[in-house]
Amino acid sequence: MSQTGYRKFVIMIFTLLGTLPAFSQRSPETDSLFAKAKMNIYEKPQYVIKLGDSLYSSNESSLEDKVEALLLISDAYSSKRDYEKSLQFFKIANDLLKKSNNTDLQIIVLSRNAVRYQQMKVYDKAIECLDECDKLLLLKHDDKKFNLTRGNNYAVRGMIYKEQLNCDIAIGYFDKAIEKFKSFSELSTYPNMSITYYNKGNCYIALEDYGKAIENFDEAVKYADHVNAKSLKAFALKGLAEVYNNQGNNQKAIEVLLEASEISKNVGDLILNRGIYINLANNYKQVGNWAEYQKYNQLFLKNQALIRSSERESTGDAIEEFTTLNNEKLSTMQIRYNIMIGLEILLFFFLSYLLFSYLKRNRKSSETLKLEVKRIKDTLRKQSLS
Repeated sequence: MSQTGYRKFVIMIFTLLGTLPAFSQRSPETDSLFAKAKMNIYEKPQYVIKLGDSLYSSNESSLEDKVEALLLISDAYSSKRDYEKSLQFFKIANDLLKKSNNTDLQIIVLSRNAVRYQQMKVYDKAIECLDECDKLLLLKHDDKKFNLTRGNNYAVRGMIYKEQLNCDIAIGYFDKAIEKFKSFSELSTYPNMSITYYNKGNCYIALEDYGKAIENFDEAVKYADHVNAKSLKAFALKGLAEVYNNQGNNQKAIEVLLEASEISKNVGDLILNRGIYINLANNYKQVGNWAEYQKYNQLFLKNQALIRSSERESTGDAIEEFTTLNNEKLSTMQIRYNIMIGLEILLFFFLSYLLFSYLKRNRKSSETLKLEVKRIKDTLRKQSLS
């Protein structure tokens, strides 16, 4: 898979974690609103933002509900490619989580943190979050409601191992993710299935196994259609077009890309549009249609400028947050170091006191013994003289 295509999936996977288990007993109406919001993250992000804000502000919402509402808002902004606001709401949710001892919620947020570190290419921290999350998931081994999170974790590991190792290893993790999603048996997993099949398809492109690539992109289209996820279907069609392009079938690639472009018209996804435009431009160039090449190349450049502006802002925020996190850790380590030094000094003085007391007692005992020996000698001397 190309770096551009892979980066698009990296960004998409953040919203893949949109479906959360219910954390507390709440009214059927509230539960229904959360479920409705989760199903509309891709296609109606602005609606999800308004609904999430309403759920967060509700007096009936528990602390866990408020965290979940903030995460939904964060996902919706991420779906809109507004990563700066997405990060802001994620920070608020993370801060609010510190007031809760809810293990279920900690599992979800750890899984989210892994995604965010993966996006920043801080892979060691991403793996650390996944490992910690998986340890907590072991406590929930009989709870199938967490199979979605387990699947997400496998998908994120697959992304990391694809980047650091190879696609053969990554595909194994994507297969595990799909298995967990299928065991969940709900429509809410279908967007996740579509995204994971899309990523598998891109891996098979990298391996030049175009037959399996087409199979996986077809599956991605199928699951996207089930939930009317237009953006996900358009991504899958774009993947199919890349296969046709690699096979030299430029006209077929153009047909599929035009279908993807039509589907994505009202989605407003800059990343998706950029991929469609650049691929249309390249395919039109290869068939010698220079007018269409110029048209789509200009659209690509306009989208590229908007995306770079958004990425600069979100990257700045991410670096600031990462620096703050490191400073907090350094501060904590400094406090621990000072405490250890203080304890060592106290221990030194205590041991010195014990040693001094021992030597003092030993000296006193030695002097007493000498006096006793002298007394005995004097007594013996007197007895011998008499």
